[in-house]
Amino acid sequence: MSACFLQVPMAASIPSTSHSIKNRNLRSVCSCIGSRSSSSAKIPMPPVNPNDPFLSKLASVAATSPETLFNRPVNSDTPPYLDIFDSPTLMASPAQVERSVQYNEHNPTSPPPDLPSLLLHGRIVYIGMPLVPAVTELVIAELMYLQWMDPKAPVYMYVNSTGTTRDDGESVGMEAEGFAIYDAMMQLKNEVHTVGVGAAIGHACLLLSAGSKGNRSMMPHSKAMIQQPRVPSSGLMPASDVLIRAKEAVTNRDTLIKLLAKHTENSEETIRTAMRRPFYMDGTRAKEFGVIDKILWRGQESIIADVGAPEEWDKKAGIKSVDGF
Repeated sequence: MSACFLQVPMAASIPSTSHSIKNRNLRSVCSCIGSRSSSSAKIPMPPVNPNDPFLSKLASVAATSPETLFNRPVNSDTPPYLDIFDSPTLMASPAQVERSVQYNEHNPTSPPPDLPSLLLHGRIVYIGMPLVPAVTELVIAELMYLQWMDPKAPVYMYVNSTGTTRDDGESVGMEAEGFAIYDAMMQLKNEVHTVGVGAAIGHACLLLSAGSKGNRSMMPHSKAMIQQPRVPSSGLMPASDVLIRAKEAVTNRDTLIKLLAKHTENSEETIRTAMRRPFYMDGTRAKEFGVIDKILWRGQESIIADVGAPEEWDKKAGIKSVDGF
């Protein structure tokens, strides 16, 4: 048995001068394999897909005339084993893609989608972090995607952000992050309905006020605040670099004042005066200042509708109005 198997590497390594030597070596190998298979268990072979013409053809050639596979041409322009076809094809049919089922939370058959995707499906863009580059990238991408999906349907932007600073005033992002989202909002064909939830500070307050007129609102207990841009930490920078950053902060402050004056319909001097120190606004004050148009309060419409006219109140109270006074 061992002598029989030694003929395989010899036939593979020593170049034969005629087909008779190759056939003799091939017959000896096949006879050895046959004798081994009769004396031992059959070696398991992987199943062949019957729908794949390439593998089926290859298996049939190996079963009927294995010398075709052993006597491969040394130099050939045809890829390996494709020359046994008249018209070689690599795929029997196009790939079949299984259509995914819609997610049902009551009878889940697949992992649930991520929360931003669910909100995006409802045309909701939620800004719930400071305006760092990763947040800006996501928000602008969502705005462009919603415009592409439907350029007429409104986009609902919920703002709960400290802008380009943390709550303690430390800078976390460049002022350009807020301006980038603002410019994207201005370029949209859609109306942008803004809702302030929690806090809208600095550039986030600008985004809140930049919504479509009549569709800027705040929750009853949310806050808005405008303040001057902060100079990032200078660290070990030279004095000249600190001066350059300070000039850039002044430029950003002037730009922020102009934009806030435009959307709140206040004068630039009024905005500049209010921004000298942090200027906090609740819903009522923000509405008076022009940052929003209305305060969202569930049920307020039905309560106001139930209120009678002033004349009815006077009549029930026994008060008569006299003309001329």
